[in-house]
Order: sequence, then structure tokens, then C-alpha cells
Amino acid sequence: MIQVEFHCHTEYSPDSRLRVPDLIAISRKKGLDRVIITDHNEIRGAQLAYKIAPDLIIIGEEILTTEGELLAAYVQEKIPKGLPPEIAIKALRDQGAFISVSHPFDSARNGAWQERDLRRIIPLVDAIEVFNSRCISDQANQQAIHFAEKFSLCGTVGSDAHAGFELGRSRLILPEFFNADELKKVLPLAQKVTVSSPFWVHFVSRWAKWSKTILRT
Repeated sequence: MIQVEFHCHTEYSPDSRLRVPDLIAISRKKGLDRVIITDHNEIRGAQLAYKIAPDLIIIGEEILTTEGELLAAYVQEKIPKGLPPEIAIKALRDQGAFISVSHPFDSARNGAWQERDLRRIIPLVDAIEVFNSRCISDQANQQAIHFAEKFSLCGTVGSDAHAGFELGRSRLILPEFFNADELKKVLPLAQKVTVSSPFWVHFVSRWAKWSKTILRT
């Protein structure tokens, strides 16, 4: 069994300052076996990390569509933001990616889904994120769990880490896998370890974004 961080960010996301070498070092220290880097609409950080630690890193992306955010693993080419979800999903399928849905009911953040839109793409995705450590209200995670159960969807969990101390707070423990198809097969067997992050982690992201845009540091 291996331990997987399914949702995290590096300095290649506008709201994170987590350097790639630091992410790798912290992940190893915390006993993570696989880390799916899912920067916002970007894969350069994940590609760099994969070159350094191919045994640890899986290239992913968090993609903002016109209706909400998708969370993909085994991405080969960046998907631009702002596409209709069906078009983004097709582009991911064409490159053999695994597709989940980020924090679908967290209305406090950009990227939440309307349930009618989420129902529309159910046949097209592999899973939804049923626990995100950064959800301020537990209601959003509970709603995702109930939705997944209602429609017999697999669930992913992730820390949504934007800083090193957040890495691995929520993780999946599941059998070894080496590609998207194998991930789909073992995901129903996953154990979910879930820990909520304190509300103030969002200020860490705001500081990162502010420092990059205003201070340009």
C-alpha cells in the first residue's frame, strides 16, 4: 500500500510560494509515496518536479472551466482555463488522464459547481473530490460525500496544499499504481485519511498572491 497526496500546489500557482525542491523534500519527510502536483491551469511545476523525482511525482493540473474546476492526474499537455467542461474533459481523455472534480460544493471558493452542471458531467469523469482539507465548512465535504454515494462515484481526497506544512494532511492509502488506468482500478480500494486545515491557511495563499502581484517577489 502507498500513501498519495492527490491535490497540492507549487510556486507555479499564483497563490502559492512552495518551491519544487521544498515540496519534494517535505513530501519524502512526511512519508508520501506519490504526490500529484495540481497547479492552477499549469503543469510546468509538476514537470520540473517529475524530472527531479520521477518516483514520487505525478504530473497533474487543476483546471478552471466555465462551470467549475477539474482535478486531473497523468496530464501530458496543459489544458487552458476557461473551456466548457466537456471540451476540457475530452482534451484530458485524449491524453489518457485521470479526471476528478475539485471541491465541487465549496461555494466559498472559486471553482465550485452547480449541482445541475455536475450531474451533466458524471458519466465523463472518474471520481469527485469528497474531502478537501481547505474547505472551511464541513458541509461542502459532506455534500460531496453524499453526492458520490448517490451516483456511485469513486472519491478522492487531498490537502489542497499551498504551503509545505499542509502537505499530506489528507491522503489516500491504496495499492500501487503506475498509470491512470491502474489508478481507476485501485481507487475503490483506497483508505481515506482526512484532516481539515485551519481557516487561516487561506491567508497564506492570499499573501502569496499579493506578494507576487504587488511586491513582485
